[in-house]
Amino acid sequence: MHRVALILSLALAFAFAFSAAAHAHEMVRIPAGAFTMGSNDGREDERPAHTVALRAFEIDRLQVTNAEFARFLERHGATDASGRRYFDWDDGDARIHRVKGAWRADRGFEDHPVVEASWLGALAYCQSLGKRLPTEAEWEKAARGTDARRYPWGDAPPDAEHARFASGWNDTRPVTTSSAHPSPYGVIGLAGNAWHWVSSIYRPYPYREDDGREDLTPGPVRATRGGGHDSSAEELRTTERGRALSRAPAAGHHNIGFRCAR
Repeated sequence: MHRVALILSLALAFAFAFSAAAHAHEMVRIPAGAFTMGSNDGREDERPAHTVALRAFEIDRLQVTNAEFARFLERHGATDASGRRYFDWDDGDARIHRVKGAWRADRGFEDHPVVEASWLGALAYCQSLGKRLPTEAEWEKAARGTDARRYPWGDAPPDAEHARFASGWNDTRPVTTSSAHPSPYGVIGLAGNAWHWVSSIYRPYPYREDDGREDLTPGPVRATRGGGHDSSAEELRTTERGRALSRAPAAGHHNIGFRCAR
């Protein structure tokens, strides 16, 4: 009897782990077409509102977690060939550490969004899976849709049910926390909990993919989108670009995470 119970328990654990892994890597298709990017009544760097046409693309349904990024560090190391960091492991806000010689997510934070990954680390993670970081325009369309909504879920003001925000330092939640309030395409967690690195260099609008802002050479400051756990409600807007956020791309930050596109 005990043996049957053990087998059933192991089978259930395997099924849960397989399901969680499959869900974690699930992507959402965003259809080709035009949308309104930016805002004429937002911050100065969001102006002017303009029309951007995009090809169809896919984006991760969920943000990358500590457990997922720990597996990347275990396979690829914590720096690139030039010694540039993928992750600030020695920062007090890091939630991934070396345990008995292996990179592991801290207990209880496995399914929280990874923070303290540099922009280069986010880029390398996505590339290791045959993906890439989303452009700033792709991120905004995935969050905003074609109806120019103020937040990913619509125009209703944020509250604790919609997003994790106005919270304490490093007080993140699991990446599925806001699953009841996705974007118009079904993408989860595009507002609050952790900001998103995007591929685009932070430059004035209008957005143009071919004006050099999608050059992936490390160095320039990148745009960040979506707001984090310690953001104000205003920073959760779909047009917010993170102007006032600390975001040196060579470093990780306690409130910046990412997701991949393809």
